[in-house]
Order: sequence, then C-alpha cells, then structure tokens
Amino acid sequence: MLPLEGKVAIVTGAGRYNGIGRHIALALARQGADIAITGSGRPPDAYPEDEKAMGWHDIDSVAEEVRALGRRALPLVVDIAKAEQVQRLVEETRRELGRIDILVNNAAAARGRDRVPVVQLEEAEWRRVIEVNLTGTFLVTKAVAGALIEQGEGGRIVNISSVAGREGIATFAAYGTTKAGIILFTQVLARELAPHGINVNCVCPGLVGTYRMQDVTQGPIRNAVMRTIPLGREGRPEEIGELVAFLCGPDASYIHGQAINIDGGRVMQP
Repeated sequence: MLPLEGKVAIVTGAGRYNGIGRHIALALARQGADIAITGSGRPPDAYPEDEKAMGWHDIDSVAEEVRALGRRALPLVVDIAKAEQVQRLVEETRRELGRIDILVNNAAAARGRDRVPVVQLEEAEWRRVIEVNLTGTFLVTKAVAGALIEQGEGGRIVNISSVAGREGIATFAAYGTTKAGIILFTQVLARELAPHGINVNCVCPGLVGTYRMQDVTQGPIRNAVMRTIPLGREGRPEEIGELVAFLCGPDASYIHGQAINIDGGRVMQP
C-alpha cells in the first residue's frame, strides 16, 4: 500500500509544465494521493514557447498526468484571492474526490514590475503580490483547515515560501515580505492546528530551474548566483516535489511548525 493511498490533496498553482506545483502534484500522486489541481486560468497565448510547442493545456494536462499514474484528478480554475472561489474549491473537492487530507499552498503571484527598489515600487504592484501570496494563502488555508477540523482525522498543510523570506534581497521587497510572512503564518498555524492532529510545515526553495526563474538560470548573472550556492547548481522542481510529498507522508508525522530550506546550502541558519 502506498503511503498516501486513500488521501486527497489540494495543490494550488500547479498548471505550469516546468513549475514546482506540477511536480508537487505528481510526487503526491506517485505516493497514492488523488489530487485537486488549481490554476489561474492563464490564456494559451501567455504560455511559454515550450508549452505551446508540446500542446500543453495547463491544469488539464497535469490532471492527465495524475490520471496516468492511476490516481483521480480534479482540475479547477481558481482565483485564490477571492473567498467565494476558494469556498467552491473546497466544496467541489469534497464532492468529487470525497474528502480533503492535504493542502499545499504553492500558488504565487507571477514575477512582474515588483522586482525594483522600494522607492520605485508601485503601490499597485505591492498590493498585487500581497493579495495573492499572503491573502490567497490565508483564504485557502482558512477554508481547508476548517474542512480538516470538521472531518476530524488530522491532515497536513505545507506552505511554499522561499529563501527570499529568510534574508533581505534588494528589489525583493514585495515578494520577500510575503514569503517571510508565510513562514510566520506557518508557525501560527502549527500552534493552532496541532490539537486537531494537523501537521503544518513550510518549504523554502532557493534557486530552482523553473520558467519563473529563467532570467536568472539562463541570464548573465547566473555565475554570480551560482557562487553563492555551495553545491554549485540550481535545484530541480522535482526535488521540491519529493520533499513536499515526504512532509505529507507518515514518516514525517513528528515534523511540525518547521521552515525547511532546500537551496543547495545557500542560506544556512543555526
């Protein structure tokens, strides 16, 4: 019997082919979980060229991959910053897949004009990043945690933060602030949900070779970034997926309230 056999997971922000969310969904499915997969409903003309070339269909393609692993899949377009859509996510997951056991808060605002010094940062960009990364995570967690408590059988919540939430990085004011907030949010949740048997943890990736980070992993500053990573390489999104799947499995039952770096050694803390 697989470790997550009979479990149902929600993974937010899992529609990109070369994204962490997709690899989290697939890792959980390989461990036996059925998966509700959310995406923002990005238009096909916004897909990167490699996705266009392969005929990628966002969360529907991820759902096909999950089903190919023998698991059930429910793709849903959800704006996580809107409470009514989050409630629909919970209701449809319970109706179609029967229950909820695991939540992975992976969805995050796309990189945009927020990566500038604070004195140049537009208020609208600040609010956009806060709304998705923090408010969206709060709304999804509130709804799913309520369902887990009602269900009365414990559960797992894993929040995806970043090493950018561990240290101040120039031009990362909005993103880094939200990711630091997610680490503290994880600790608060861990205190509140422990009596209900719900483990809550946080994963903090470093530089990972995803589409979101192509300007770093393929650009002129690559060598400078690599010099800050003791292992001398970028991470792979599937490595993040496997860590998350472990935290959702039975062997991680005593890991609680932690923010775990997975960054090749770039950020080391006592």
